[in-house]
Amino acid sequence: MTPAPSRRGVLALTAALAALPPFTATAAPRRPADSPALDADARHRLRWQAPADEHSMIEQGLPIGNGRLGALASNDPGRELLLVTDATMWTGGLNDTLDADGQFPYGREDFGSFTLLARLAVDIPDHDLSAVSGYRRTLDLARGVITTSYVRSGVTYRRQIFASRPDDVIVLHFSQSGGGRYSGAVALEGTHSEGSSVSFGAAFANGLRYGAAVTAYGTGGTVTVGGSGISFARCKDLTVVLSGGTNYAPDAATHYRDPSLHPEQLARTKVRAATRHTADTLLRTHVADHRALFGQLDVALGTSSEEQRSLDTWERIRARARDGVPDPELEAQYLQFGRYLMIAGSRAGLPLNLQGLWLDGNDPDWMGDYHTDINLQMNYWMADRAGLSECFDAFTDYCVDQLPSWTELTRTRFNDPRNRYRNSTGKIAGWTVAISTNIHGGMGWWWHPAGNAWLCNSLWEHYEFTARRSHLEKIYPLLKGACEFWEARLLTITLPGTSEEVLVADSDWSPEHGPLDAKGITYAQELVRTLFGNYCVAAAELKKDTGFADRVAGLRERLYLPQVSPTTGWLEEWMSPDNLGETTHRHLSPLVGLFPGDRIRPDGSTPAALVEGATALLTARGMESFGWANAWRSLCWARLKNADNAYQLVVTNLRPSTDGSNGTAFNLFDIYEVEQGRGIFQIDGNFGTPAAMIEMLLYSRPGHLELLPALPDAWAASGSLTGAGARGGFVVDLRWRDGKPTEARIRSIGGRTTTVAYAGTSRTVALKPGASVTLKDLDR
Repeated sequence: MTPAPSRRGVLALTAALAALPPFTATAAPRRPADSPALDADARHRLRWQAPADEHSMIEQGLPIGNGRLGALASNDPGRELLLVTDATMWTGGLNDTLDADGQFPYGREDFGSFTLLARLAVDIPDHDLSAVSGYRRTLDLARGVITTSYVRSGVTYRRQIFASRPDDVIVLHFSQSGGGRYSGAVALEGTHSEGSSVSFGAAFANGLRYGAAVTAYGTGGTVTVGGSGISFARCKDLTVVLSGGTNYAPDAATHYRDPSLHPEQLARTKVRAATRHTADTLLRTHVADHRALFGQLDVALGTSSEEQRSLDTWERIRARARDGVPDPELEAQYLQFGRYLMIAGSRAGLPLNLQGLWLDGNDPDWMGDYHTDINLQMNYWMADRAGLSECFDAFTDYCVDQLPSWTELTRTRFNDPRNRYRNSTGKIAGWTVAISTNIHGGMGWWWHPAGNAWLCNSLWEHYEFTARRSHLEKIYPLLKGACEFWEARLLTITLPGTSEEVLVADSDWSPEHGPLDAKGITYAQELVRTLFGNYCVAAAELKKDTGFADRVAGLRERLYLPQVSPTTGWLEEWMSPDNLGETTHRHLSPLVGLFPGDRIRPDGSTPAALVEGATALLTARGMESFGWANAWRSLCWARLKNADNAYQLVVTNLRPSTDGSNGTAFNLFDIYEVEQGRGIFQIDGNFGTPAAMIEMLLYSRPGHLELLPALPDAWAASGSLTGAGARGGFVVDLRWRDGKPTEARIRSIGGRTTTVAYAGTSRTVALKPGASVTLKDLDR
């Protein structure tokens, strides 16, 4: 197996690319000096025995992506269809007006929507599915390559598809062994009435320009590139190269546009540059780049049976649900599939939205937007834990790039009389967001006052994982602006029946149920308390704004802390002993202090009554919901060290989706049943579930690591987790047998001191950055 590269090595490989706008001219990529091994590791190879139905691509198409440019591939022998996306392909605009109800408009033209860029079809008429045998397709997670093979007239045909970040193109390579030939046509078609041609360019009403281009080359036959398409005849092999994008620029000062960029022309330049190299060179360059990230974490959860291994991926998913027998290798593959999607969809540029990077049409539910009341945050819970800290940077950059617009909208629109959540104090400062945000600096739906705190807390947690001072400096204005907003918003009240004065959040909605206007909701109190604490540490670390930090610390001390209801026994969601909402609601908003926060801990440092109240509320919420909601539940149960419940929710998310039901689709996408018989793809479940799986194996907070806090029986026999990120600035390699850790290697990437605990015992580790220590006999 190729050894995992160091994080420093990955940064060296990707630093030049990371700072670039989404679609831009780049220098020729560095080709690998030594060719990486291209053999596939079966542990990381998903396989199927049927292509995708063109009418069910979101459930059956296989995803590829280079962080900006993505596609779903059908892998049909006679008609390879790719639905191509660019992360910046958005309608809409700033959307800076409120309607009569105080909401931002939320439509595809005003707020805007994520949309398709193009459709690419490669037709090979005499390779119809009915005329071939031995059909197979695989997705190699470790290499980032889709491979299709089949036999026709005694000849084995093979194609490989990948999205290269170094070359910024999608590549389709068709080959054969045994004297076969390819004849057919390539058609590139826009999805907004641009027609079919080898390249196209157009613009939306919002002024966003976009374009795409395709070309092809082959051997042993003829390839003709014309204005309306490409034809090929009797080719021994064929390579098709596509690129495209928009003139989006992450800069509020230019209204998020680069007026000098012409996407169609740039796409032509990129595909021409790629055609100067063989398909093998393009592949090896791509694999080296992809593996540099994928190889940073490995996981083994046990050994599956030979019978389980003999099944293809979809059959294994169905067998796992039908038979109830753990399939630890499949479960590890599911975790790695989440990591694959993160690498494919988040490599600088824009972060992953509700759809990630993949669409099957131009009308995704909820516009494929950035929801700030759980979904955007959950998309990145996995990144640092799973050895993909570099992929988090897209989230950071998005918040930094949108901040000028968010600040201006807060200043001019938040205290509008139509906004039901305006500040009762009449003051305004800093910034916040609405429930939905787009890429143009705009907002949709209701204002979401506590959204700024949750975004900031997510950005802060990345700092806890990485200990990168440069990241802290980058996010400091966001932290400070959010604190300024809350300093202007908090209200002083006297608790009923006492003389005690406390600070509470002004009227708000606990996502997304119960009273629309409630003061002091637990969700806001917990998030703001965490925000204030994080800001004070940041100000001290950077030696900035001492006076303001002291004021924030004083506000934090006066914040009301949520109580356990004497009526329900639950942690209160509102400042009321009564349950004012839906008992089994999908959101776990009042439990943000359990996860992703950690004020509520079952380790004796938190009052037992508070832990019991949180546990009672989590129990009442139930074990059956949507994929992302189940993932959040699993994470909370992992924090409570309840391995059985945490694991059962993972298994629930792995069940096969049928007729749109909640669960896992044919292609492993998480399906969200929005109404009976209609399910949609929503990617947060694909990230939240792997995050929960890692949290079951390793808990961390600055200064403290806990090994195997919620290890389920299904994984207990033996296993390993290598390259897992830990808060405090460490990376952990962990092995276990018979439910107990046998070895743990702790590496510092900036952290210095931490306790390492297991089953009530702990050791203190002190390291210099870059150093490591290996611990054994951890149960003694």
